[in-house]
Amino acid sequence: MPLKLYPPRKARTGTTPYWRVRGTYLGIRVSRSTKTGKRSIAVQVLRSLEREIERGEFAKPSERTFASAAAAYMKAGGERTHLKKLLEHFGDRPLSQIGQLEIDAAAVAIYPKASEATRNRQVYTPISALLRHAGIRIDLGRPRGATGNKVNAWLWPDEAFLLFEEAEKLDKEFAVLLIVLCYTGLRLSEALNLVWANVRLEDGFAFVPDTKNGEPRAVFLPPVAATAMRHLKPHPTGRVFRFAKSGHLYNLLKAAAFKAGVDLPERSAFHIFRHTYATWMRREAGPGTKGLVATGAWKDRKSADRYEHVVVSEEARKAALLPTPDRKRV
Repeated sequence: MPLKLYPPRKARTGTTPYWRVRGTYLGIRVSRSTKTGKRSIAVQVLRSLEREIERGEFAKPSERTFASAAAAYMKAGGERTHLKKLLEHFGDRPLSQIGQLEIDAAAVAIYPKASEATRNRQVYTPISALLRHAGIRIDLGRPRGATGNKVNAWLWPDEAFLLFEEAEKLDKEFAVLLIVLCYTGLRLSEALNLVWANVRLEDGFAFVPDTKNGEPRAVFLPPVAATAMRHLKPHPTGRVFRFAKSGHLYNLLKAAAFKAGVDLPERSAFHIFRHTYATWMRREAGPGTKGLVATGAWKDRKSADRYEHVVVSEEARKAALLPTPDRKRV
């Protein structure tokens, strides 16, 4: 039924002096006090509620909104990196009005030119975490291609060494950065945020308090990395490297790769050193997928099992026993 006004009435606790609005308008059920005893003002309140419903702004007094849920989530220590744009988009919209269609629309509206992997990381994942914190669990579908295109290319040792040499000619500190990335599996952002207070070269140790996985990580610095870092000059900021993510940094990598004759896969950039670390660990050092996860660089087997293909299995090596023209079958 449409929204209607109901006059003040007597209740068990005494007379209720206010007019009430009750009914359903555009599928939204309303039952609330107008907080006024004057009918003329109550009519204005009713019309105002109808306009709120038409604009999709109506929220029940006890109903949580995206803004209130976001505030509670951040206060509890939730990740706030991508919440600003989501707050600007959803504002005080009730959580009950945010479902798959609304989230899909938000992803496209906020990041119209972004990849599905970016939308997944910066829209679907934070909203899912926020809703879980609010006690709401929905079967949220992720966009196709949400995990991105897995790039499993890596550098062979001779390619990496050439790249280090050319990088040193361009900028010695840049060369050290590449060595550290290659021999630790650190993400670029993790390496750039390293501070000397969390590094002990004599122990081959570095501590990363904030990782992409949201968990701190102790990092082993192999001798080749620790030795290279000894040549770095201290910076006033206390950070190990003076660089920041910028076009200049990526241009240095492109220039070093060009001079070294190394073709870097498209969209791989510095991440190729993380792939290289994992591949070298699997091929040269021996740890399996479980061992890679144990390094702390990957959170679970699903993240690390992409490197299983880089090692030839013992069963596959038995192909060396197959008959050849110069070896007769026994």
